[in-house]
Amino acid sequence: MDNSATTKPCPEAIAAANEMMLRFWGNPSSTHAKGNEAAQKLREARRSVASAISAAPEEIFFTSGGTEANNIAVFGAAAKNRRAGRRIVTSAIEHSSVLDSVSELEKQGFEVIRLMPDIHGHIPPEAVAEAVNSDTVLITMMMVNNEVGSILPIEHAVKAARRKAPKAIVHCDCVQAFGKIPVNVKKLGADMITLSAHKIASPKGCGALYKRKGLHIPSLTFGGHQEDSFRPGTEAAPLIAAFGAAAAIACDKTGMSKRYSTVKTLRDYTIEKLGKINGIVFNSPDDALPYIVNFSTRCVKAETMLNFLSERGIYVSGGSACAKGEPSHVIKALDLPRDAADSAIRVSFSAGNTTDEVDALAEAVAEGINKLAHFAY
Repeated sequence: MDNSATTKPCPEAIAAANEMMLRFWGNPSSTHAKGNEAAQKLREARRSVASAISAAPEEIFFTSGGTEANNIAVFGAAAKNRRAGRRIVTSAIEHSSVLDSVSELEKQGFEVIRLMPDIHGHIPPEAVAEAVNSDTVLITMMMVNNEVGSILPIEHAVKAARRKAPKAIVHCDCVQAFGKIPVNVKKLGADMITLSAHKIASPKGCGALYKRKGLHIPSLTFGGHQEDSFRPGTEAAPLIAAFGAAAAIACDKTGMSKRYSTVKTLRDYTIEKLGKINGIVFNSPDDALPYIVNFSTRCVKAETMLNFLSERGIYVSGGSACAKGEPSHVIKALDLPRDAADSAIRVSFSAGNTTDEVDALAEAVAEGINKLAHFAY
């Protein structure tokens, strides 16, 4: 139940990676037949990922994952627009690969506006519009928050940018949304979008950045012509092929809708079961992506409960996620009461999870509270 951290690779992705290693193991940059057949497989994967978000294949650039894609987008946009202005608008609940990047740019003289959410992770659209001014060069906001599942007002951010700062570049981290709800580049309107393979049942180590056709961003690395010289280096062909195979399955409209319905039913059942446990509070909003449920026991610290659940074969994640035992930056931004912040737990589903597993989770959480609460504080 930690699928927002990573997912189990699907058979199709594993088969695609194996095929690349066993049959099409040539270097895609080589001009001989062995290289050409590998290059053809990469083209197929690129078309698959592009089709999944209604983009053109030449707008997809493969990376080592979401973190690299976010870095390329943030630093690339800042480098392109450095002379146009100094303001960057983001949220306080972005992934660390975005927050750490904009913090570095802040040290370099950029003004960074970090929009604060309400207690359930919502950021009102008007807050985005108010933060954007003529000096804004970049807006970077995630589509779905990875800890509480709140959905951010990306389309409003795009409209605000186009109206008040026409030169601003809009980047959206869609890692937690991709494969769960439709991500359509034409509807979203963002200039750049980050995707990750291992969140959609493909192996780790691969991601992609969608870059709108006509948007020229300077490369941050040099040394080859791969990925149109935008992200040079020999491509991780097996991982890219797996990503293409997984994307075709994850973003099939019928399958996506069916999985969403399954997970929503499971989410509702989880809230019902956990809600019967005395003291439990939910940190995810009612309109959150149903794949994520964040709750607090208010009496057992997250790290302690995580270890207790793990010993019973139940794997979840903590809203308190660091060695020092401090709440994560997302949980801090929600401004929860200290006991709720310290005990925040994230459950994240796949369509393969079952009500029996939810029953086991609820039973174990209740047991943990009974056994551990008096040791917690």
